[in-house]
Amino acid sequence: MKAPQIDVQRILNDFQNLPKDVGAWPLAPRVAALLGLFVLILFGGWYVWWSDQIDTLIQHQQDEVKLKADYVTKKAQAVNREIYVEQLSEIDRAFGALLKQLPSKSEVEALLVEINQSGMGRGLQFELFKPAAEISREFYAELPINVRLTGSYHDFGAFAGDIGKLSRIVTLNNISIAPAKDGALVMEAITRTFRYLDDDELAAKRKAAQATKGGRRK
Repeated sequence: MKAPQIDVQRILNDFQNLPKDVGAWPLAPRVAALLGLFVLILFGGWYVWWSDQIDTLIQHQQDEVKLKADYVTKKAQAVNREIYVEQLSEIDRAFGALLKQLPSKSEVEALLVEINQSGMGRGLQFELFKPAAEISREFYAELPINVRLTGSYHDFGAFAGDIGKLSRIVTLNNISIAPAKDGALVMEAITRTFRYLDDDELAAKRKAAQATKGGRRK
């Protein structure tokens, strides 16, 4: 059985000299007009309604990916919660141990006496022992002390060793040694010790920071 042949020329002729009455059009132009109208409706619907729906779908898909990532992260945190709590407790213990090495405000004077006695106990002569102004940090205060001592190189080393053995944290900084009279040596340095801020000082510090922050917003 032969397939029906399509008379292309006849179809093209149907599109020529079409009457104004659409109902009087031949079959081919009417079918083409209906297909064109259908395509136009689809395009208009996509532009007016479907395009927003597609954008919303894409946004929801991106939100889904983000939510899944957040879920995986929080699930891992929940699984390892005990480990995190243990690590935090260890950090708190270590911080507390370090904080105990810082003197309180009332203990600073006794610490300065210990530093002075450490030098004198090694036969060193203090030509200068001058505490400078405190430097306030986040939760502690730094107390620099300018010192100048006369003695031997061996005594300076022993003095530095004694400073390192004190129960409180004390450091020697900016050390310089020069010859003096009678074969002695002169050592100049900045001795730094530290003390923790008490509750009243911390509260005042937070209040000042909040006031400064509020002033910047205005």
